[in-house]
Amino acid sequence: MAIKRRLLSFNARLYGRTIFVLVFAVLGAVALGNASEGVLRAIYGFVMRGDLSQFKYFAWEIVPLAILGALAGGYVGNLALLGMERLVHKWDLMHIGDRVTLFLGIMLGIIASFPALLIVQNMPGGDSTYKFLGICAVTLGLIVLAIYTLMSMSEYLPWNRGRPSGRRTGIKLLDTNVIIDGRIYDVVRSGFLDGQIYVPGFVLDELQHIADSHDSLRRQRGRRGLDVLRHMQTDFNLEVRIHDRFAPDMGDEVDARLVRLAKAMGADIVTNDFNLNRVASVQEVKVLSLNDLALALRSNVMPQETLTINVNREGNQPGQGVGYLEDGTMVVVENGKPHIGETMEVTVTQVIQTERGKMIFAEVDVDESGGNGGNGALKPKKPKH
Repeated sequence: MAIKRRLLSFNARLYGRTIFVLVFAVLGAVALGNASEGVLRAIYGFVMRGDLSQFKYFAWEIVPLAILGALAGGYVGNLALLGMERLVHKWDLMHIGDRVTLFLGIMLGIIASFPALLIVQNMPGGDSTYKFLGICAVTLGLIVLAIYTLMSMSEYLPWNRGRPSGRRTGIKLLDTNVIIDGRIYDVVRSGFLDGQIYVPGFVLDELQHIADSHDSLRRQRGRRGLDVLRHMQTDFNLEVRIHDRFAPDMGDEVDARLVRLAKAMGADIVTNDFNLNRVASVQEVKVLSLNDLALALRSNVMPQETLTINVNREGNQPGQGVGYLEDGTMVVVENGKPHIGETMEVTVTQVIQTERGKMIFAEVDVDESGGNGGNGALKPKKPKH
């Protein structure tokens, strides 16, 4: 059935194209056929240098010119049909807001041209052809001006509200989690995050709600987020609430509304929320994750490399100790439990990459003389300075 419908649709388009081209061919044949005597007279006069005394016109001479007119008319009709198909295709791809803007711009341009048309039409004297051309020029100019004016104000027009921008603006939207986290201030201060920074009003409202929570921990986190915003507004170019009209409240959650706002503004979302990162990426919104940035900046450690760490606690497995690098990467030291509280050199044996970062496994270095030194104890090397 689907193949049959496609064949019927193809046949209908083919018949329509054939009829359209044939109509233009007939019009071309009729037009050039009617003008055949004048055309032949002009050709004869050009060849005979203006002497038309011997010119004779026969009815059958219309046939070649009619055929030529049919060919030319069919060619022009095919070009006109291709142009119409391109226009229809562009119209189908055009956003509904652009269609409304275009139609309204044409109507406003025509209405605005009425006074100018009356002035041009009532001008005394002058050739009517020049008046007609003047009227067409004024009307077309006002239509273009009206369309350009509406396009320049497209973001304020009601039928474009909530529409995806389609272009990257470089604006950075901050979500609630990244503000509470607090690292965003240092990132912006270091210059790694450029462009306009924007905090939506609904994010600020959520932050205020957290700061007013009865839970002491949530209340503390919310107040820290408000302090971060206050410092950022003082030190950087921070905007709040002014673009929220692009994502009006539809009863959805903060994360969903934040994604809608980013799409409408062509902005990027700055967050450390894993779920928001996934949702925004699915909807083709660029996400700048501080967690990904922190992971990218961690030290690149290779097996057999020597590290100097402080073993500060016991590991999950018997005999293991745990230490941390300066960037917070956890190092699990085999047989490191006896050396808790010591700063020592360890040799990396394995590096495992997880979703939360790298996990490094290492073992304690022993001195060259010893192995176990005869008593089973591992002797750590002195740290290098």
